[in-house]
Amino acid sequence: MLEPAYQADVVIVGAGVAGLSAAHRLTSAGVTTAVLEAAPCVGGRMSTEKVDGFRLDRIGQLLSTAYPELRLTPGLDALVLRAFAPGVLLHSDGRHHRAGAPAAAGGARGALHAVRALASAPTRSAPRATDPLGTAVDQARLGTALSRLATIPVERLLSRPELPATQALTARGVPARTVDSFLRPLLAALLCDPELTTSSRCADLALRAFACGHLCLPEGGAEMLPELLARALPPGTVHTGVRVTSVSTSAVTTAEHGEIRCRAVLLATDARAAADLLPGLRVPDFHPLTVLHHTTDEPPATGAALLLDADRGGPVAHTAVVSAVDPSRAPAGRALISSTVLGPPPPELDTAVRMHLSRLYGTPTTRWETLAVHHTPEAVPAMRPPHDLRRPVRLLAGLYVCGDHRDTSTVQGALHSAHRAATAILTDLGAAGSMHRADPPSSAVEQAA
Repeated sequence: MLEPAYQADVVIVGAGVAGLSAAHRLTSAGVTTAVLEAAPCVGGRMSTEKVDGFRLDRIGQLLSTAYPELRLTPGLDALVLRAFAPGVLLHSDGRHHRAGAPAAAGGARGALHAVRALASAPTRSAPRATDPLGTAVDQARLGTALSRLATIPVERLLSRPELPATQALTARGVPARTVDSFLRPLLAALLCDPELTTSSRCADLALRAFACGHLCLPEGGAEMLPELLARALPPGTVHTGVRVTSVSTSAVTTAEHGEIRCRAVLLATDARAAADLLPGLRVPDFHPLTVLHHTTDEPPATGAALLLDADRGGPVAHTAVVSAVDPSRAPAGRALISSTVLGPPPPELDTAVRMHLSRLYGTPTTRWETLAVHHTPEAVPAMRPPHDLRRPVRLLAGLYVCGDHRDTSTVQGALHSAHRAATAILTDLGAAGSMHRADPPSSAVEQAA
């Protein structure tokens, strides 16, 4: 008996980086694929707003050159990563301190660059500056810990006892000053969790990536990842403006085109949208964040550094002169400063942020122009313990789910979950290609209409 006529082997719901990267792996294996996206464009949360020649990320998650999936994902060969200056710049007691240059900059022994006060002088009211990482012994301990993280296999990290990150760091004998002045602001920037309630295993992975690589941004904005993935797919694979209303193991129903028949369905939406289509699917808590973009013709003298506030003296968790990292994000003669506020935004947000940025950068900000304020209540899935970093992507034969809520809440996690989902689908289909196809993927939506 012949199988029924399928309009595509696999229908993927959601055209974020997870759905698009899964589509690449499936089409590369000869599996016809249709990607359906409700929004008018691809990318999901990885979107970039264009204003007067500026490119402004809505969330602006930091990437790392140590993320394996950025190298392994088909379609990202043309991605250009722009690195921040090695390590981070800590603001403490009115001074800037360069700290935490990763091992990639100077071998495993260089996992912690010697902390040194930079040229910015403290304000008159500030107390005498001290090293935010504590004594030389404290710094040596931290350097050893980061060097060890850079060499430990990932599976060994995942087998460690799981605690909230704050408790784990304390239990390992890391001095409280080092945690509060360096690891807390660093992990807040990497995980969007200022209270360090994240699973210690996820925190270890984040610190391992920091120790092994460089923090970076995609050239041209966050949208370049999904755009490059979408461009490299076969024409007609991605369909935007298509709202999926229900799913099963053999079909999806859309508001615009009715039913589309298939052999498998992959949900690659955010966690809440996935649970709307599959009631009972776990929805995690989320970390809200707000990104503010300012411009000036007199850029601060911090260069391409990621600036963290070791004193936690205001709403800004981290900030950078993004145009110094990636010049394509601002027109000539203008500097773009992007700053992230974690948690619920305070009243009079822009005023509070400007005052904080003035202290962090040591320069007046009253003449800075505000370009955009992007608040995302459900920006990053929380990863509190116990957290399953390999949450199943196969719900049952024919129905799969992927995204950063099935792995770690990072771009690496989203891409890795897509890798796992595509592998599971190919295993269940039993062959690289498909049999009894009725139509190529480019016509799946059009035929259903």
